[in-house]
Amino acid sequence: MMKVTDNEIAKARKSQFYPRYIKRGIDLIISFLLLVILWPLFLILAGWIKLDSSGPVFFRQERMGKNGQPFKIYKFRTMYINAPQLATASFENPEKYITKVGKWLRKSSLDELPQLINVFKGEMSIIGPRPLILKEKKVLSLRHANGAEAVLPGITGLAQVRGRDLVTDEQKAAYDGEYAANLTLAEDARICYKTFFDVICSRGIHEGKKDNK
Repeated sequence: MMKVTDNEIAKARKSQFYPRYIKRGIDLIISFLLLVILWPLFLILAGWIKLDSSGPVFFRQERMGKNGQPFKIYKFRTMYINAPQLATASFENPEKYITKVGKWLRKSSLDELPQLINVFKGEMSIIGPRPLILKEKKVLSLRHANGAEAVLPGITGLAQVRGRDLVTDEQKAAYDGEYAANLTLAEDARICYKTFFDVICSRGIHEGKKDNK
């Protein structure tokens, strides 16, 4: 696993001019504009979800945030209400729990849109390490060790554009630490650009258990 130095961790925690002010300002402006522009799409997807299966439109779950502070993440519900509260990668047979609409939402990544609310509230960033559920203790421990939890979690991040569901836990934590230690506007722009094309091509999506060795 890639080792992040103490100096790199300190750099992430101090957060110079770009991370502290410009990054938050960009997040606030982009999330507000997208929420205003996309509200008709939110209504259409909400109606589709309600017609497809019983249960709430939004899925709320506790995730780990910056500096180890949990928060409630918002997503469009893509599973039946009886699905276990686990990371999707832990499911033996995820197709059993994913709704018909949910399959399309997950493939298109539209289920992530409500996280713009988390970004606007300051609980997440557009770009950052993906927020993990509290049960994913292995990756959380690795992130704590390499300083990745010193930045806000994101809708997309370095680990997502380098493999998403196909990378190992060790690789994921290493990429997250690398990102936290080297925050730049140019890197955020590059990740946004790469994410756009990955979503269009459905790259790196893997439902259910995978070989993590």
